[in-house]
Amino acid sequence: MSDQAAVLDDLRAEGDELDQLVGAMSEKQWSLATPAPRWTVAHQIAHLAWTDTAALLSVTDPEGFAAEAREALAAPERFVDDGAEAGAALPVDELLAWWRDGREQLQRALRAAPDGVKFPWYGPPMSAASMATGRLMETWAHGQDIADAVGVRREPTARLRHVARIGVRARDYAFAVRGLTPPAEEFRVELTPPDGPGHGYGGESGLWAYGPEDARQRVTGPALDFCLLVTQRAHRDDLAVRAEGADADRWLDIAQAFAGPAGAGREPKLDGGER
Repeated sequence: MSDQAAVLDDLRAEGDELDQLVGAMSEKQWSLATPAPRWTVAHQIAHLAWTDTAALLSVTDPEGFAAEAREALAAPERFVDDGAEAGAALPVDELLAWWRDGREQLQRALRAAPDGVKFPWYGPPMSAASMATGRLMETWAHGQDIADAVGVRREPTARLRHVARIGVRARDYAFAVRGLTPPAEEFRVELTPPDGPGHGYGGESGLWAYGPEDARQRVTGPALDFCLLVTQRAHRDDLAVRAEGADADRWLDIAQAFAGPAGAGREPKLDGGER
């Protein structure tokens, strides 16, 4: 199986898992507040549907997407919220149908995409595999907000390896989007997979490892916690992710796996504690 097919299979599985959660909700639950300020469950699904629609346009009509992107990026602080607000105003059954239909259309378009082609996006252009990985990351992250809103604990899966990889690869972007110079040296990142060492694509060490083994700057911790950090779904003080080195420590304060303006992140739940 190709990498592209594998990530698309994982994207489908991630969407299906979230669909099981929201598909069983009452209409009243769709109005529940989520940890994202001013966003309900409906806003979260509307955002996913809106972004899937944008991704489909990028794959099927790059010139049309470029025009849409120019308009959106003219108001970078507002266009995401505006899209979510418009979708959240739809009746629940229409919103759910829109999201489901968009996910399926995007699956078909990405599976049919030629190898080597890159599609425009709000950040750097992306291949079909990268586009699918980004959609998986967002589906998981917004799904976490929904799960938190309804008090559901989701079991982490090996699909988190896609989220972790984006988070690592986006290190320099996290610095640059804040007007900071990215560190010159590479970091070593070692993450424990959800099932513990020896499980979930970890190789001989049982870890998801990135960067040179002898790097002086290091980040370690559970893969789930790292993914919550880079998607800004939890504050680092509430997570078991640790840094060695000043630059690595700074990164954990600003890490983000998503394109667009620097996120504000979440407030810590704890009163304090060691990092």
